[in-house]
Amino acid sequence: MAPLSFSSRNLKTLFYKPRVIPFEFLGQHSSALFSTHIVGDTPILVRDFIHKALYDPNVGYFSQKSASVGVLDRSIKFNQLQGRKAYMKHLDKIYKQSDVSWFTPVELFKPWYAHGIAEAILRTTNLSVPLKIYEIGGGSGTCAKGILDYIKLNAPTRVYDNISYISVEISSSLAAKQIQTVGEVDSHSSKFRVECRDAADRSGWGDVNEQPCWVIMLEVLDNLPHDLIYSENQISPWTEVWVESKEGEKLSELYRPIQDSLIKSCMEIIDMPDATTGGSRVSSAMKSIWAKVFPKPRWCWLPTGCLKLLEVLHGALPKMSLIASDFSYLPDVKIPGERAPLVSTKKDGSSSDYNSYLDAKGDADIFFPTDFLLLEQMDHYCSGWMKQQKDDTSLKRGKKRRTLSLDTAAFMEEFGLPTKTRTKDGYNPLLDDFKNTKFYLSVPTHNIK
Repeated sequence: MAPLSFSSRNLKTLFYKPRVIPFEFLGQHSSALFSTHIVGDTPILVRDFIHKALYDPNVGYFSQKSASVGVLDRSIKFNQLQGRKAYMKHLDKIYKQSDVSWFTPVELFKPWYAHGIAEAILRTTNLSVPLKIYEIGGGSGTCAKGILDYIKLNAPTRVYDNISYISVEISSSLAAKQIQTVGEVDSHSSKFRVECRDAADRSGWGDVNEQPCWVIMLEVLDNLPHDLIYSENQISPWTEVWVESKEGEKLSELYRPIQDSLIKSCMEIIDMPDATTGGSRVSSAMKSIWAKVFPKPRWCWLPTGCLKLLEVLHGALPKMSLIASDFSYLPDVKIPGERAPLVSTKKDGSSSDYNSYLDAKGDADIFFPTDFLLLEQMDHYCSGWMKQQKDDTSLKRGKKRRTLSLDTAAFMEEFGLPTKTRTKDGYNPLLDDFKNTKFYLSVPTHNIK
């Protein structure tokens, strides 16, 4: 759970970064303009509404932000701070001096956060082949530089000499910033490049690459679009939720039978009972009566954006190893449904949460918790293992991937140097203030016995 002293908005402030989108400042727009541009005359799936509300180049939330990304001039000297109070005072000073609203953990805890990731990679990779790393949504390049720094200092010389680090970044301004940041070390420049494209677009990856590689995704999953399904009671069929615009401004939900392939795949992975009808395969008359007397509407949020990205990655890089970090839990969520998001906006310097995702019309962040068990299931599904299990139940097959989920504190204690982020009295913000975040590691294996 989140630390009691942190609200959901404060947690997001500490553990957040602008995503892989253009950061062109476009000025303010009226609510009516947002509604008109996000949802036109034709209804759209919830995932498309969320994508537009966040990433539309004209009216999306992130497109309204400043072009600057939070970058610290120097690393925080945690060992020189007395404790939590001193750290929070220092953090408040940093935010007041900066023109940005958020810093990422890799920035706040540089270089130690990136060093922990680099150590995890070195321990679990086959160093007999050239090391290749992709980072999706690399921000200002702080993670890339930290990883390259660590490998240069701690890995065999041949590993650093043959490494290639590719940032997949849709924002041209962030791409330029990454090149500048990594280029602060001359020898890094020849090993680093940025590909300005959408990582979820399969065409951008070209032909299938059978070579081993690593894919890093830090705080990417929480802003990926989700779909919503709804059932009016315990035995009614699940329906897809669409968003429609009435009278050019008012948004409402529209419910249709399950047809979308991504939604169907997510429901299959979750193994929702009787996915197409919503009813239990052995539903009893008593259950039917109970549902009529005490109807309980059901909502369920499905990470279809994550599923699509994993399908693309596994299709293009079948021997990839994956490391991702994100929220495992979000407190104070007002929106109903399993895996429901927080919808938060900031006006006049103060934050507030909306009661409905439909209120986000380009003026609010929409971010989701990551169900790490479901993430693992989707990972296996997209790698092909789960499909093989379903197709041939007579054969006992081992997992094609070895996976591990760790709390951030456990990850950093295993791979990082937690003493570097500890204050004089023992308080450690990296270990103590991110109780609701996790790391997910996934590596391929050919064990089928």
